Amino acid sequence: MNAVATAPTASATTTSDATLSCRDLHKSFGQTPALRGADFSVDQGEIVAIMGPSGSGKSTLLHCLAGILMPDAGEVLFAGRRVDQMSEARRSELRRREFGFVFQFGQLVPELSAEENIALPLLLAGRRRPEAFAAARRWFAPLGLDGLEGRRSGELSGGESQRVALARGLVAEPQVLFADEPTGSLDSLTGEQVMDLLVDGARRQRTTVIIVTHEPRVAAYADREVIVRDGRVADPVAGVAGLPEPALSGAPR
Repeated sequence: MNAVATAPTASATTTSDATLSCRDLHKSFGQTPALRGADFSVDQGEIVAIMGPSGSGKSTLLHCLAGILMPDAGEVLFAGRRVDQMSEARRSELRRREFGFVFQFGQLVPELSAEENIALPLLLAGRRRPEAFAAARRWFAPLGLDGLEGRRSGELSGGESQRVALARGLVAEPQVLFADEPTGSLDSLTGEQVMDLLVDGARRQRTTVIIVTHEPRVAAYADREVIVRDGRVADPVAGVAGLPEPALSGAPR
């Protein structure tokens, strides 16, 4: 596998180690239970893969952890704060300032250029435009996107769009990055390139990463894996059968 380009180095911060966890989470959609007493915890700087079959509740768990969905019962804690007791406005602020997101299809704003999409989280958090765009531009060379600053999502390939989405997720140096099937729409080679970049950027910023995936090769980039079955989190597994342990860089051999 080719060497990974170096992501921008995070600025020095004095934040304390953040931990995200949930206890006894329950969530139903109508009469259909999605989570049935899920427990989960992740430490700052850790990369965890959440795996499980379709319909097991893994994406619902991620959305509850991120404050996008409210659980019916149980609690979600981030850095000692009860996310499940926050107002919608406070949870929105938390997502803007502390969390980053990468989704399967990128979900870039089609009316904005690549540069504007990357700068968007900083602008929403109140950063000045010159500062936000300067920070956004620093991601183009490391991600192999030089010259694409002015292109809109419809003018980018799938791999380029997902790299822009990755930069948007990391540009604000979030405490936690949520990645829901981040390579699901990509071919295997492009998916590996995106995962190399995701892990490299997260390691440099000490960003916690929670990845929902059904792909063993994506999960192999994580420090550990947990399995969601029938709305509950099973005991962590050390690795995926048949695959070697990933190197410290996060890249599977």
